Amino acid sequence: MKRIIALFLILALIFTVVACQKTDEGEAQDDPAVVDPADPADPEDPVVEAPAMKIALVTDVGNIDDKSFNQGAWEGVVQFAESKGLVQGDGYDYYRPSEDSTEARVETIGTAIANGANVVVCPGYLFEDAIYTVQSQYPEVMFLLLDGEPHTADYSVYETTANTHNILYQEEQAGFFAGYAAVKDGYTQLGFLGGMAVPAVVRYGYGFVQGANLAATEMGVADQVSIKYWYCGGFAPSDDIQIKMAGWYTDGTEVVFACGGGIYLSAVAAATAANAKVIGVDVDQSAESDCIITSAMKGLTVSVVMALESLYENGGVWNDEYAGTTATLGAAVDAVGLPTAEGSWRLTTFTVAEYEELFEKVKNGEITVSNDTENPPTVEISVDYNA
Repeated sequence: MKRIIALFLILALIFTVVACQKTDEGEAQDDPAVVDPADPADPEDPVVEAPAMKIALVTDVGNIDDKSFNQGAWEGVVQFAESKGLVQGDGYDYYRPSEDSTEARVETIGTAIANGANVVVCPGYLFEDAIYTVQSQYPEVMFLLLDGEPHTADYSVYETTANTHNILYQEEQAGFFAGYAAVKDGYTQLGFLGGMAVPAVVRYGYGFVQGANLAATEMGVADQVSIKYWYCGGFAPSDDIQIKMAGWYTDGTEVVFACGGGIYLSAVAAATAANAKVIGVDVDQSAESDCIITSAMKGLTVSVVMALESLYENGGVWNDEYAGTTATLGAAVDAVGLPTAEGSWRLTTFTVAEYEELFEKVKNGEITVSNDTENPPTVEISVDYNA
């Protein structure tokens, strides 16, 4: 009997070993120690962690509620940050320099970095020489410069290092849409009020002239359309600007394209008194006054989000497409245009459908808008550059 029991135990042991070998060879999926390599939970798969980004926006002249460049860029930072669950103060914030100087901007950028920022967004060409300085001082910090490219104060050296990405815009296209729309809507006496005659503002202005001219020639009224054209030399509202605009409106100007930071406030004040109209700039400014009939916009918010998303997806550093490069964005990527929301579209004759048809022609290259800032465009309408 004992021999039978012993034999039974030996046979059971042999069966168990053979069964285990079959499981190892053909039924690995039942072994909890073996994981399917296609399973996303595979501990051998590389784990990509979200980069620890802390974003700082440093304003140029003005604040984040300027209804212009600072605000558009800040809204992009906020949109991106909130989509990633970042909280203001911990994951993102903004800083305002103590004065309008390169030294103050460099100091403020340094403060943001000292507070933990590893991504710094700088809106405006005023940061060009500041970024030139700080990009080499803080090689581990990623910089996003809007509307400019880093250079020395004397413009003798331009350099964009791998931790910096620049975005420029085709303002000539945005200005073109505004000028075309104004004339198509029946306005014949136009004005262009620019801030400083920097390339971006000049492109807006010359684009405005080109758009007005094309619409006028299409309508056969080129001899009836005129533009008063003036750079006020700054980006802040002033009594002098308001007085100048009041004179234009009294002289018959119907609508003024106010292009440059807060100067639109002076144009709006004069237009309100004269029951006239204004075209806004950079962002949709229609909420600021009923006299603003449209705005020549840059896609500031969308372009900031696009750049930060790329940075995020690449682990918090610029990829090869962005590192040390400059992107120029326009209609081809929907980065410029007019606002078409019901509350923003205050044009009465020119329709959204007509605008969208025009936009597509610029987008696909059927209509080309010159970006030459050295020579005023050749046009059939009258333009007074000494207004």
